[in-house]
Amino acid sequence: MHDIRAIRENPAAFDAALARRGLAAQSGEILALDQARRAAISQAEAAKAAQNAASKQVGAAKARGDDAEFARLRALVAEKKAEMATLEDDARAGDAKLTAILESLPNLPLAEVPEGADEAGNVEMRRWGTPRDFDFQPVEHFEIKGIAKDMDFGTAAKLSGARFVVLRGAVARVHRALAQFMLDLHVEEHALTEVNSPVLVRDEAMYGTGQLPKFAEDSYRTTNGWWLIPTSEVTLTNFAAGDILDGAKLPLRFCAHTLCFRSEAGSAGKDTTGMLRQHQFEKVEMVSITRPEEALAEHERMTRCAETVLERLGLPYRTIVLCTGDMGFGAQKTHDIEVWVPGQGTYREISSVSVCGDFQARRMNARFRPEDGGKPEFVHTLNGSGVAVGRCLIAVLENGQTADGGVDLPEVLHPYLRGRTRITPEGALA
Repeated sequence: MHDIRAIRENPAAFDAALARRGLAAQSGEILALDQARRAAISQAEAAKAAQNAASKQVGAAKARGDDAEFARLRALVAEKKAEMATLEDDARAGDAKLTAILESLPNLPLAEVPEGADEAGNVEMRRWGTPRDFDFQPVEHFEIKGIAKDMDFGTAAKLSGARFVVLRGAVARVHRALAQFMLDLHVEEHALTEVNSPVLVRDEAMYGTGQLPKFAEDSYRTTNGWWLIPTSEVTLTNFAAGDILDGAKLPLRFCAHTLCFRSEAGSAGKDTTGMLRQHQFEKVEMVSITRPEEALAEHERMTRCAETVLERLGLPYRTIVLCTGDMGFGAQKTHDIEVWVPGQGTYREISSVSVCGDFQARRMNARFRPEDGGKPEFVHTLNGSGVAVGRCLIAVLENGQTADGGVDLPEVLHPYLRGRTRITPEGALA
């Protein structure tokens, strides 16, 4: 949600920022609605004052036997009451229209975000690791001999339809080990607080992080009104909803491993094979709630947390900053981390880390009280994958595949697998 006061003070800057997002100017319509709404409120207050003044005079007119004045004042009270009700209705209608516009507009990009219409405008920041030089032709994860029988898309389709998978045996254990490794790393070395949070939430939670109302079709809703979370960003960020936090205790840093659910609306035909794009998947999510002046440094810190996961696993990656036309709805600035997948011979997104400023905080009324005891201010929120477990599994399998159809597993996973170091061509841990 946007600050209407900032739009009043500098409408040209607001429209210029929207233009960087590829959107038409909106300040004219917004300010016209705002002016009409404020005028209706002011007129309603004046009508209320006139009603109150006339009401005080009614008794006096009756007491002195002035029937004509008594009748006039009673009529004036009724008139002002009706006028006030109409004006209040007008103000509410104007407020609803204004809110509908403001809540549909994306966050404004920071000045440092590169200009661009789509992913072609993204800018690479750095790379880590060198893609492995195979002495055989690497295949995609679902084609690896030791993996194929236990990565079962057929049974999943029978149970649930397309874009689901059943994992069995060794590959299921490696998937679980990855999530445990990520959580341990974030908790023990990155000082994040581990959370076990619900995957079903109310409308207010989805609204607070920006999934509603604009992106309702991207998520699943139960028949009794709960939403299945697309990411635990929704739950972790909403911890601060409606609260005034102690500024001395910020930043708050959380991580959670949860199931995530996405309808993949608009992605027909994309990544239909394998595990890259699923309706149900698992992710270790990171969320930070900070003071405004700390947000950009926290963004860099969170990016490094996600990069460290891949470095410990020995997975080559590159980090890019998204351009204005490729950022998500709630982001001011986003870093995407893309991991190398040999089966496709390219880098694919495995983490997206965004700073949102006070955009989400305004939607959920999340504030903090400065340490000097000043007036409460909106917190700044950040979120990022640390990282997507299924996509990390893909990268581990493809980068570790061997010529015989087995997979050599990263050393950091060995303790989580009771000392096993590889998946054999027969699909067993050894």
